[in-house]
Amino acid sequence: MPYVLQQLLSQSARLHPDKLAISARGKGLTYRELEERSNQLARFLGQRGIRKGDRIGLYSPKRAELVAAMFGVVKAGAVYVPLDPQAPAERIRYIIGNCGIRGLITVADRLRTLDASTVPSVEFAVLADNQKQEPGHLNWEELSQFDGGPAPELDATTTDLAYILYTSGSTGRPKGVMLSHQNALTFIEWCAEEFHVTSDDVLSNHAPLHFDLSVFDVYNGIKAGATIYMVPEEIAMFPANLGKFMETNKISVWYSVPSALILLLEHANLTPERIPELRTVLFAGEVFPMKYLRRLADLLPKIDLYNLYGPTETNVCTYYKVNRGRLNSQEKLPIGRACGNTEVFAVDEHDRLIGPGEVGELYVRGPAVTPGYWADPEKTAKMCVPNRFQKNFEEKMYRTGDLVTPDEEGGYLFLGRRDSQIKSRGYRIELGEIEAALLSHGSVKEAAAVAIPDEAIGNRIKAFVSLTERDGITALELQQHCAARIPKYMIPEFIELYDVLPKTSTGKIDRVSLANKAPAA
Repeated sequence: MPYVLQQLLSQSARLHPDKLAISARGKGLTYRELEERSNQLARFLGQRGIRKGDRIGLYSPKRAELVAAMFGVVKAGAVYVPLDPQAPAERIRYIIGNCGIRGLITVADRLRTLDASTVPSVEFAVLADNQKQEPGHLNWEELSQFDGGPAPELDATTTDLAYILYTSGSTGRPKGVMLSHQNALTFIEWCAEEFHVTSDDVLSNHAPLHFDLSVFDVYNGIKAGATIYMVPEEIAMFPANLGKFMETNKISVWYSVPSALILLLEHANLTPERIPELRTVLFAGEVFPMKYLRRLADLLPKIDLYNLYGPTETNVCTYYKVNRGRLNSQEKLPIGRACGNTEVFAVDEHDRLIGPGEVGELYVRGPAVTPGYWADPEKTAKMCVPNRFQKNFEEKMYRTGDLVTPDEEGGYLFLGRRDSQIKSRGYRIELGEIEAALLSHGSVKEAAAVAIPDEAIGNRIKAFVSLTERDGITALELQQHCAARIPKYMIPEFIELYDVLPKTSTGKIDRVSLANKAPAA
């Protein structure tokens, strides 16, 4: 079994050197080219003084070069940090500063959005689009001057960090989830056994690289010697184009959030005849409404369907293979049982392990669990807690914040969140971060964000705002203000303006009464 991620690529490059490994926007790299390019980048990073544990940002729309960069960074012993290319510059600057990113793999238009004086830790950039470089930067093609032979020698261990994924944070700032080689490989090895991806498969990569769903697409595809087609951001939520993408590229394994599958169902005119190679559909990131899942199961009667569940901090920790014989009688889709080399259990408010018919918070233990959050020991201590249910040795377990109940098959049903985190379009969103963005507006006195359940995307977001003075302030102006501070998927669709928000008897904002003002969509 590999103990570091780069071994997956090196093995497949030996076995399938001339096979197409990764393709994006019409440009592809074979396994040999992917190995050589990643080795060249690793040597460049070493020349620039990058050492074990240093952070390198990936800041670009999807390109084949980004996958070469992922492997090149870990071959240098560094840690890659995927950055959302569509996020506001302020958010990107915060992440760069928070984890001290020393170099960027980027493209010219993204680099221009950053003021060098506000990201002092960044020492250089490699421009993946080969635009004319600024002093101190390098064009991707110029990496060819470096040796593409065997990867640089590296003293690496399975517990070294491989990447950091930033997710929505309850403090109003995104939090960096640290993932080690061991964390990722625990998931990847389980997937290899469960889904039997082979070199004959063609995988889609629908999720953005800063979203943990992409870990399956990239690493399981590379491990198997399969071909991976990256879905460009500009068509990711356009069903007709997505359907054509699946048909043209002969996708055999698909993985996405349920909302993308719902769009395909509703608008792509998919039929089994158009996608005869498709054999497995995986979905995760949000609850799949049963009426749409039943339609998908009827449309694709011979396709295996799997519900995968898990926060970024554990990648996937439970799974459920859809049972068509029971689907029509199920009110909720189970999240199922634990993945291999992982244990899950639920604890009630009295710190007692729950049984059938009871409700508790789901905990996860095992080598897939994150070591914690970058530069946030307080958050780490709160969420990655000592396993108090066994006394023989010290270990950590992760508390998910999700409420579950056991089902009759020995797995679990998801019931909801124990805090203010919600899901929309597959993204975990802290309502507190939205409120922080609203409160940063000079005229906003109070802000409360609530979730409106929506079958198609999980939740829509509505905000209630009180202003210091109305002075012509509009909901549109506040939405535009948020757009400069938080990702598009977090911007409230609806904003109601008040002179003062309702309060509870303790003087806190009465969120219950506000939620009652936001009926289901």
